[in-house]
Amino acid sequence: MAWHLSVQVDRDSVVPLTAQLQNAIKDMVEDRVLHPGARLPSSRQLAQDLGLSRSVVVEAYEQLIAEGYLDAVRGSGTHVTRQLPAGAGETSLLDPRPAPEARWDLRVGIANLSNFPRQEWLTSYTKVLQNVGRDGVDYPPVAGIAELRNELAGYLGRVRSVRTEPGNIMVTAGFAQGLALLCSSFQHQGIHELAIEEPGHNGQRRFILDTGMRPVPVPVDEEGLIVEALARTGARAVLVTPAHQFPTGVTLSPARRQELLRWARETDGWVIEDDYDGEFWFDHQARPAALQEGDPERVVYAGTTSKVLVPGLRLGWLAIPPRMFPLMERVRSRQDQGSDTLTQLAFADLMRGGLLDRHLRRVRSRYRSRSEALAAAVREHLPDARLNGSAAGLHSYALLPPGTDEAALVQGALRRSVLVRGGQQFRFGGPPGRPGLLLGYGSLPLTGISEAVAAIGAAYEELKRG
Repeated sequence: MAWHLSVQVDRDSVVPLTAQLQNAIKDMVEDRVLHPGARLPSSRQLAQDLGLSRSVVVEAYEQLIAEGYLDAVRGSGTHVTRQLPAGAGETSLLDPRPAPEARWDLRVGIANLSNFPRQEWLTSYTKVLQNVGRDGVDYPPVAGIAELRNELAGYLGRVRSVRTEPGNIMVTAGFAQGLALLCSSFQHQGIHELAIEEPGHNGQRRFILDTGMRPVPVPVDEEGLIVEALARTGARAVLVTPAHQFPTGVTLSPARRQELLRWARETDGWVIEDDYDGEFWFDHQARPAALQEGDPERVVYAGTTSKVLVPGLRLGWLAIPPRMFPLMERVRSRQDQGSDTLTQLAFADLMRGGLLDRHLRRVRSRYRSRSEALAAAVREHLPDARLNGSAAGLHSYALLPPGTDEAALVQGALRRSVLVRGGQQFRFGGPPGRPGLLLGYGSLPLTGISEAVAAIGAAYEELKRG
């Protein structure tokens, strides 16, 4: 029987045919257009139907099998898997899967609405509405309105030592859109691989795949990204979290910073610096300046309001090297017509009037208290664990003794009404690392931190007893 699959590819697209086919099938599986157990055409038949090389179809099938979307059994053909991989269907860069009911949620990326400066935002937004002219409600420039780009250039230089001009800043709908625009721009330059940190952000890895690029994992150690390993990949672009590596919390060492910038110059490469929580630094050592300061011609600096305010504003920014900026503008002008003008104006007013600085001082103090409370709770209730990396951001990473059954500990915590993620969930299929737990405290009440960690400690002791 000749099986048929209704799928289309665009030969004029910059996205490789293999990636187009892979993404199309993946979407059909996740949207339940293709149901579990559904049989797909043979690679030869599908290649013939689509007018493609068979190798294109074979590569797409093999990648989908590796990711757990398809099964292939000799003599039975290729089928949609009966059990989708964990995280299939995610649309967020974090962890949007429906979570089990739990009293304490230690996952990262959970918005804390109580910290949103409602009154300050209302003041700025009202002022904008009262004074906005036609330019403020018309289609905005694709790179963002001048008022916000001016404020961002000054702010980023002042607080993160970013060296940029307003004309090289692009306002985006959060980091996700910025990453998509960068991936499209790289492909226009003939770059089809993007190196990423391992362990790292599974959602970002999936997002990069969906843009048609191939993510290439590079290991991280106690000094951050291993640049020698990056050089061996042959990639010419890399995405890093140098101030507070996600998830391990380590800070890229001064020596590695210099190595990474030298790698970019020698390979004519690009570095994307994701400064996702750079405003929150609690370590006794001085906060490192942005990596971008070391080479504004090679490093794209990315930031957002997701941690500073709330993710729902969908507001982010890129400080782009001057020679890349015209290409980024062209790519974006083909995809959308810019970000919400009123939100941009309100945020610019929040920055200009000093309201953002005052807000950050308040919430920085709150998060510092939570970070210290978590460290104390780990010392008391999980004495066999060690907090890794710098005290910063809205999460800590607890290293567990080698041999600890991480998955069993996560399940034991859940039975005690604590939702927490194990470190293995942030690896991409390489050798398993030392067991660990990612402990997000951004949305927890201060009084709940000790109770949550105590429950994890009880689960750990039960696990040790066998």
